[in-house]
Amino acid sequence: MDYNPQKPVIVQSDRTILLEVQHPQFLHARDFLSSFAELVKSPEYIHSYRLSPLSIWNAAAGGMTASKMIEGLKTFSKFAIPQNITYEITELVARYGQLKLYQDDEGLLYLEAADKMLLLEIKNRPAVRQYLLHDLSDTRLAVDPQARGRLKQALIKANYPVEDLAGYAIGEPLQVPLRQHTLHGEGFALRDYQQQAIDAFYLHGTPQGGNGVIVLPCGAGKTVVGMGVMQAVASYTVIITTSIVAVRQWRSELLDKTELTEDMIGEYTGESKEIKPVTITTYQMLTWRKSTQSAFKHMEIFKQHNWGLIIYDEVHLLPAPVFRATTELQSLRRLGLTATLVREDGREDDVFSLIGPKRYDVPWHDLERQGWIAPASCYEVRVPMEEELRFQYAIATKRARYRLASENPAKIDIIKKLLVKHQKEQILIIGQYIRQLKEIALELDVPLITGSTPNSIRTDYYQQFQEGRISILVVSKVANFAIDLPEASVGIQVSGTYGSRQEEAQRLGRLLRPSKNQLQASFYTLVSRDSSEQEYALNRQLFLTEQGYRYYIVNAVELDLLLEMGGQTRGFE
Repeated sequence: MDYNPQKPVIVQSDRTILLEVQHPQFLHARDFLSSFAELVKSPEYIHSYRLSPLSIWNAAAGGMTASKMIEGLKTFSKFAIPQNITYEITELVARYGQLKLYQDDEGLLYLEAADKMLLLEIKNRPAVRQYLLHDLSDTRLAVDPQARGRLKQALIKANYPVEDLAGYAIGEPLQVPLRQHTLHGEGFALRDYQQQAIDAFYLHGTPQGGNGVIVLPCGAGKTVVGMGVMQAVASYTVIITTSIVAVRQWRSELLDKTELTEDMIGEYTGESKEIKPVTITTYQMLTWRKSTQSAFKHMEIFKQHNWGLIIYDEVHLLPAPVFRATTELQSLRRLGLTATLVREDGREDDVFSLIGPKRYDVPWHDLERQGWIAPASCYEVRVPMEEELRFQYAIATKRARYRLASENPAKIDIIKKLLVKHQKEQILIIGQYIRQLKEIALELDVPLITGSTPNSIRTDYYQQFQEGRISILVVSKVANFAIDLPEASVGIQVSGTYGSRQEEAQRLGRLLRPSKNQLQASFYTLVSRDSSEQEYALNRQLFLTEQGYRYYIVNAVELDLLLEMGGQTRGFE
């Protein structure tokens, strides 16, 4: 058996990969593994990865070959790579592209297989057969053109990803020139990685491009990438985002950084229903209906114009009704923007088949080292529960225990201490439970933003925060997504949605936009010690650990000592 103890990785026959954290090659090995494997666990000394079909297909769609994956594993592995792993990687990479969708000059949509036996297998799968019309040859089948999306969904669930080369509708033409100077007179140009992301998506306008997801951290300019894609595609565009505030921010950014004029940009929301060459709406708007039996009337927006591009902002939040609508929109170019491909509902395969594969990704720490996003330190502060709360926790149901631990009143004292430490900075206090947030806002006498806060008031609070007239905001999960608060440098997370990795990434992302003061970001998660909240925190931190962030664990007593010793110093390292 080949064995080299100087290497950091162990590849096991069950598709798991172990990586030594303390090894000198850790950073290089981590960046390599994260390009085609999924991080499963990240304790202090050994990180565990898993090879999955989807992680490998995303890498293959981005041009990574099986030989590169295998040779890289050999480079870092202590032991010889198990034979079944090399076989499975080779086979899974080969599966991407064995089935291709094309459209001929007559508009006929057809599925082409690498060989006739594969096509025979596909024809005999009931979930697939309903979308097929008739044989064209031993390796080609005519496909119902209205079922382009549903066919791809069915095939990926059968472990056969389809490479869609059927092309796109041109859409109504619209030039979207980018400015060289913003409206404020500041120089503006695409950063290298933003241009790389645009090129990876568009692929010179060929059928190989035009669909897929770009993954960049919050603060790295995903909106700018969207504008660059709009410039490349040059046609009427629908942008779907998470809230009215985000709609307004997209509109402001488009006016600031492109030569589009106000009359060319429409807001399709509860407050205004404009259909313009560039129309911005929300997921909530598209999924509104009078009753569970009613139709989604606002989905008609997709039929209002000859669109050429749809941009799905925060694509990891795409709700099921929009997935269903997207199955019918496969002839349009589709761009997904996100900080993380993680979906808590497990529908990553639907994003792959309906929006497209991951086209571009960059480790967060790479952008941090280049100065494009703020450096960040992450801390988990473990807070004890008083005896009465501990008693309630002990006799509660599993679900009630999590909420009791999350709303631990002792967290307020920790918040006050952290506010003293960071008294000259802009601070977000973020949580899940409205009752808890109201108590914190009342105790600290600071503004609170929740889902019920009117949009005009939200916008006013955000503006005051950006201008420094408010230094502390208490916010619910409405601030998780698509909110631009570049001056925020401290986040204090008091509760969250169980073990949500995407939420953890989004919340840290609120702090990563480099501020004028160039402050390092500090992200504190307050969890009740020896509780289910502490257990869920391990899973929440998983994605950020993969991106290179390390959580420093501090209990309440140690926090007091460190604050006394450190005064106004930045970190606890």
